[in-house]
Amino acid sequence: MINPSILSADFARLAEEAKAVEGADWLHVDVMDNHFVPNLTLGVPVVESLSKATDTPLDLHLMIEDPDRWAPQYIEAGAGSVTFHVEAAAAPVRLAREIRAKGARASMALKPATPIEPYEDLLPELDMLLIMTVEPGFGGQAFLDIMLPKIRRTRELISRHGLQLALQVDGGVSAATIERCAEAGADVFVAGSAVYGADDPAKAVRDLREKAETATAAAGWGCAH
Repeated sequence: MINPSILSADFARLAEEAKAVEGADWLHVDVMDNHFVPNLTLGVPVVESLSKATDTPLDLHLMIEDPDRWAPQYIEAGAGSVTFHVEAAAAPVRLAREIRAKGARASMALKPATPIEPYEDLLPELDMLLIMTVEPGFGGQAFLDIMLPKIRRTRELISRHGLQLALQVDGGVSAATIERCAEAGADVFVAGSAVYGADDPAKAVRDLREKAETATAAAGWGCAH
């Protein structure tokens, strides 16, 4: 699954930018509060407007403090999937269950320095897990290769528990890095500048998906997935 990130889009033309990638699986929307991360983006009203302007479902990534309070409002605004950071959540299990109860996919994100192992028991409560492959807060950063072993360990945990859990990567995903992510076990890819920096964003989505599918088919985990 390829989820273009509108963080790399033209914010003055969000409706048009959303339509430019209508072949994508989800539209990734980064919400930043200038507290949890040192950047400020958009909030509930913009998400609500965006959800009305596109048929592509919205994949919300909350890089904010107190996601326990705010996540339900983003679902009401039209989000089909909500990712909260475990580093910011007061009660991640309760929050995941509330997100699911409101009809959205529940996803949990880990910053690069946050290990997956302490949260193994939480995995059945989730629909998706996000491994950050850059420090959250800004688009256009270089991919952190040191995250590949963490992606592999996470895929092994998912397989060991027999879970149907999507594994998303976000940060520096491009034609040069997506195959390594797919080989390691990721199956959902957030791509910002690699899509919106291309002359043809829709073609960029197709090309990235093709590279990921080829790498997954060649990887050992892909056969059992």
